[in-house]
Amino acid sequence: MLQIQQLRLRPGHSKEDLEKKIRKELQVPGRVSMQYNILKMSVDAHKRPSIFLVYTVEVSLPDEKGILRRCRRNPKISLSARKRYQDLHPVFFQKENPGSAGKLQPETQDRPVIIGSGPAGLFCAYLLSLAGLCPIVTERGAPVEERISDVHAFWEGGKLDPESNIQFGEGGAGTFSDGKLNSAIKDPEGRVRFVLETFAGFGADPSICYSYKPHVGTDVLTEVVRKMREEIIRLGGEFRFHTCLNGIGKTVKTDSRWKLSYANGETIYASRVVLAIGHSARDTFSMLYAAGFSMTPKSFAVGLRVQHPQKWIDDAMYGEECPYELGAAPYKLTYKAASGRGVYSFCMCPGGYVVNASSEPGMLAVNGMSYHDRAGENANSAIVVTVSPEDCRKETGKNRTPEPDPANAVFAGIAFQRNLERAAFRSGRGAVPVQRFDDYQKGIPTKEFGKVQPQIKGTFRPADVRKILPDVIAADLEEGMLAFGEKIPKFSDPDVLLCGVESRTSSPVRIVRDEEMEAVGFPGIYPCGEGAGYAGGITSAAVDGIKAAERILCKAALNISCRKEPHEISR
Repeated sequence: MLQIQQLRLRPGHSKEDLEKKIRKELQVPGRVSMQYNILKMSVDAHKRPSIFLVYTVEVSLPDEKGILRRCRRNPKISLSARKRYQDLHPVFFQKENPGSAGKLQPETQDRPVIIGSGPAGLFCAYLLSLAGLCPIVTERGAPVEERISDVHAFWEGGKLDPESNIQFGEGGAGTFSDGKLNSAIKDPEGRVRFVLETFAGFGADPSICYSYKPHVGTDVLTEVVRKMREEIIRLGGEFRFHTCLNGIGKTVKTDSRWKLSYANGETIYASRVVLAIGHSARDTFSMLYAAGFSMTPKSFAVGLRVQHPQKWIDDAMYGEECPYELGAAPYKLTYKAASGRGVYSFCMCPGGYVVNASSEPGMLAVNGMSYHDRAGENANSAIVVTVSPEDCRKETGKNRTPEPDPANAVFAGIAFQRNLERAAFRSGRGAVPVQRFDDYQKGIPTKEFGKVQPQIKGTFRPADVRKILPDVIAADLEEGMLAFGEKIPKFSDPDVLLCGVESRTSSPVRIVRDEEMEAVGFPGIYPCGEGAGYAGGITSAAVDGIKAAERILCKAALNISCRKEPHEISR
């Protein structure tokens, strides 16, 4: 196949226009049969109001080598080097219809067990099911249908369910944060593309496979997650909801299996266990540390959610007189503060809502989400500041003894997050606290809102969110907001709203694993995804879950690639 880059067309073009452009680049007449596949599409608005859609496509047609020789002076055209995951790992995609017995006919008493049904757990379970290993997925929260009801009841003023909320339940935290699938991880084996194609195959818009900012939408992603679960069950897998892991240990010396104990009294024995616990499973982190798992603190970021009218962002990105329907515009911003800390936008939600994403009583955290149509009045994103483990130790360890418990250092980031969330809960008296940027700069509580009105899922209240943050982080965030205002007009308008606190950007700890992806000292246990500290978003977590499935199948002596790869952590 051939690949063509930098195909530029005006927005609103037809399918025929794109095909004509491809044929023109390749110097191929209309009578020659041709098939093409869009690999990437982005918007070039650098010279607005002149706006283009820019494509990279893969083309299959006769005499490709001859065409390549003829077009050798055209730098846009090359042989396609893309690898298809399905071709590299055919063991997952055999043609026979696997039944509940599975192609490998696993012993019913030693099926792989996956802890957690977020993107890492779901994709691990999906591939193991395709291979016939019939995994058992245990999830502390509710199935997605039940979870939707629990979350909406909480947003409408009901009581928080600590086990079924935005953080816990089928689909993971990303299910209620827009379903953004952009990722910067390297992908030589096509795992990212496979993740996107899988989501599309289960009901997401096919455009996610080539969009430069792929987005499913919370309303669609909940259905995609449900369909994935149903397919895993059809292939022989099993789900056990409301089943929270609260113990893990060895059985007897002659038994290679691990004993998994659950809060509901259930016990499972398994020699292959995947820990896909998510970044907010704080009680599980403590349990694993007590059980002897090696864990280290890691950097993450905290900050506030900022809200602007979406029209302000559209006008800044595409121009006020843009004649095209380009949808709600996204942005991505970075800045280095005078303190040396990074300030950046995170999880940007065009046409979306700020949401109450709390998971523990007496604490409050926020996130952002959009529906598939991105038709909300406001844009929002987290504006966050990087914090190191040392920063967290300084903030949480001011009164510690000279020889503290080692766990204090490992979990300083969690203690830091919880302190911020308690302060946010107090600031809003249980509701999401909101402050105008002008009041934030002056250090005074907001009394009423101005040009920008809150778009929030959950109750909210005018407050002083600046006091939630440590002084140095609050100052860095203000500095970043003003710098971003130099890049995007009105970004730092006095009436722009800040909501707090955004504390769950990623896991503050990492479960140490070896080159085989097994937890150090715990053979057969595979920590993966965001909770293990090896991913930073839906796509990278799904890819890490896929890698865990590959390792398990390597141990099952199947003929698949077992190359060791460096740990990659990316959003």
